[in-house]
Amino acid sequence: MATVLVSYGSSEGQTAAIAERIGDVLDEAGVDVTVVNANHPPANLDPGRYDGVVVGASIHAGRHQRSVETFVSTHREALNRLPSAFVSVSLSAASADPGTREDAEGLLEAFLEDMGWEPDLTLPVAGALKYSEYGLLTRFVMKRIAGRERGDTDTSQDYEYTDWDELEAFVLEFADLLEAEPASG
Repeated sequence: MATVLVSYGSSEGQTAAIAERIGDVLDEAGVDVTVVNANHPPANLDPGRYDGVVVGASIHAGRHQRSVETFVSTHREALNRLPSAFVSVSLSAASADPGTREDAEGLLEAFLEDMGWEPDLTLPVAGALKYSEYGLLTRFVMKRIAGRERGDTDTSQDYEYTDWDELEAFVLEFADLLEAEPASG
């Protein structure tokens, strides 16, 4: 049975939910999965002991979480040797404006270039507006950004934009990639 590490960084919880779904889909595909929050990794975490790695991070203020940057830079050699995938979560990926979606793709590509990581698969994923999780200032800023994008501005509720079917197809593509690689265990 193949083993996969799913490591993620999350600010308001959407990327955590995405990482859990990735784990669930891999588990249903017969993969032994370990899901780890990059903010609180186990001391003995060694991605090289797995047959593959999926990393997820959300974009805030133009960058991915520092904990994920640290994880990737620390384990770059293993990530480049093993089958790996990167999921970049942002509201920009949900935009109706092609230019804004291209910006999300550009941030994904810049992150990988800066980290020196070349994953086998990448996916920009639409995140969520978690108004209930934001402080007053962040809620105000996010409402303005959503308004400029002609998005959801009712701050009395949260909005989820993640395309779960697209994510599942991506994860199954990664599972197929694992089957094509010989298991290390």
